Amino acid sequence: MAHRAGDRLVRGGAMSRALVTGGSGTIGAAIAAVLAAAGHHVYVHAHRQPERAQEVAAGIVGRGGTAEAVRFDITDAAQTQLALAHLLEAGPIQILVNNAGIHDDAVMPGMRHEQWARVIDVSLNGFFNVTQPLLMPMIRSRWGRIINISSVAAVMGNRGQANYAAAKAGLHGAARTLALELASRGITVNTVAPGIIESPETAKVFPKEAIARMVPMNRAGRPEEVADLVAFLASSRAGYISGQLISINGGMA
Repeated sequence: MAHRAGDRLVRGGAMSRALVTGGSGTIGAAIAAVLAAAGHHVYVHAHRQPERAQEVAAGIVGRGGTAEAVRFDITDAAQTQLALAHLLEAGPIQILVNNAGIHDDAVMPGMRHEQWARVIDVSLNGFFNVTQPLLMPMIRSRWGRIINISSVAAVMGNRGQANYAAAKAGLHGAARTLALELASRGITVNTVAPGIIESPETAKVFPKEAIARMVPMNRAGRPEEVADLVAFLASSRAGYISGQLISINGGMA
């Protein structure tokens, strides 16, 4: 159920609506919370963790925001199109955060084809499956923000993540082109590349001493720091920023 509080009005006098794919994850949940706090109605997407998406949406509502959980498999084009058509019945989605992604790490000599294909399917094909159906309604509204969540691995490379790096780097190439195609329509398209960000998974992989070696700021980033950057790019204040890859990684070069 959707609840309203602190509605933010956009063109046409309607409340702006945002979709965050992978909203059940650590970064996705933080992004959903910050966008809701800014006054947007947020769809918190999940596929494998629908209960977590429900928790994120309920937390937003409990804090006076407006949100609901949605579930579909972004690698399934037909299923995704059907789910989005249902959401679009209420009007255009003007803020899209393509955050969904998975890891299946292995060094390239030992990587199975399924590992390569699945990671590419979620991050890159999923980007197309979600973004393309939303474009014409967004174009007709003549205002929109598309933000893709990439990774430091796509910028610097990372051993064992050729599939993930390729998928996330592909988002930036697509964003650059899409930004050119949509620039005259009041729609911006940008990519955010986080470095090491605090999460239960990160804590298992990167001990504090490793983070101190790798990150000039000697700490992992906070999910809220990534979310604040995304919220700025989603705002009217960022209307002249488009086609950019913005790293948020504590000074990693």
